[in-house]
Amino acid sequence: MTDYDVLRVFCGPSGGYGNELGVVRDGSRVPGRDDRQALAAKLGFSETVFVDDPERGVIDIYTPASRLPFAGHPCVGTAWLLDVPELLTPAGQVGTRLDGEFTWIEARAEWAPPRTLRQYASAAEVDALQVPPPGEWIYAWAWEDEAAGRVRARAFPGARTGGIDEDEATGAAALLLTDRLGRALNITQGRGSQILTAPQPHGWVEVGGRVVLER
Repeated sequence: MTDYDVLRVFCGPSGGYGNELGVVRDGSRVPGRDDRQALAAKLGFSETVFVDDPERGVIDIYTPASRLPFAGHPCVGTAWLLDVPELLTPAGQVGTRLDGEFTWIEARAEWAPPRTLRQYASAAEVDALQVPPPGEWIYAWAWEDEAAGRVRARAFPGARTGGIDEDEATGAAALLLTDRLGRALNITQGRGSQILTAPQPHGWVEVGGRVVLER
């Protein structure tokens, strides 16, 4: 088995929760796309990153079923692990910065896969949702405190890739919601993950969170 790190990205204030991420630091050991896809499926994380050039930040991202040109929590986690000023993804150049306990990326909403952003009247309604049947990819959200930009969210991948009924923390969906609302957000997603966002000039959005090394 190829060596890989396991991170948790978008952890809560106590360091718990977050979304697991596999990172193969030496992508040259798994050079072929088919082999990368097979390894991502075997590992079973919602995403696995292959680092093709750690100094330049060149990365390749896979779900258990497909290759992605960009994804939020893989970029945040890999930015923390590599500590580089940018990441190069097939979608484009992702700016990165580390700010105390938070790691940030800067990306564009058009890079994110399509999501259905579905607003509910209250955080309690989002909490009470049952996992919907397979179908569209739904990001369910509600204001916890609109004036403060605090959001409660849950994410349901419609295709059930890798058997994942609910995604614990979804950077790309947070990016899309921030772009739609045009304001900074403090999102609590899943069981207790935290995602911070902030719109930037010229259509860019920053997405940030805490990262810990799981193993």
